[in-house]
Amino acid sequence: MSPLKANAISAGIPVMSNNSPRVGCGAVLLRGDELLLIQRLKEPEAGCWSLVGGKVEWQDTVEETIIRETQEEVGVTIRALSLLTVVDLMNADHGYHWVSPIYLVEAFEGDATLMEPDKHGAVGWFPLDALPQPLAIGVQAAVSALSRRASSSRVR
Repeated sequence: MSPLKANAISAGIPVMSNNSPRVGCGAVLLRGDELLLIQRLKEPEAGCWSLVGGKVEWQDTVEETIIRETQEEVGVTIRALSLLTVVDLMNADHGYHWVSPIYLVEAFEGDATLMEPDKHGAVGWFPLDALPQPLAIGVQAAVSALSRRASSSRVR
């Protein structure tokens, strides 16, 4: 095992054993102009405010994963969603590459509650123009995609 991989494993960072990307996914839940975020406690992006979501398990679709992870992490039931954007989270020094489809949740039920305090420090709704810092890369990409979508709908 390389020293880099050993250091990553000891730091608790998910490491690819075959240099293949893994698939994770994120859910953009909006309540008016507020975005639901969770604060990550674990790598990658520990300490960052992130979208609800997680890794895609063997034989699960991305949509099934988003629905499951949203229920598990914040107790919210998704009723409808559509693809918003796709993000690559890569860091060769830390040995990871995640490909992350991010979906816009178009309908959901329930009140968001912190369900996994061992994985997340907090959960909250934040105005799109006053998001907490630091933001995970997926959140940054999702906010940009939402802005592009809003701009293109105004042009029509």
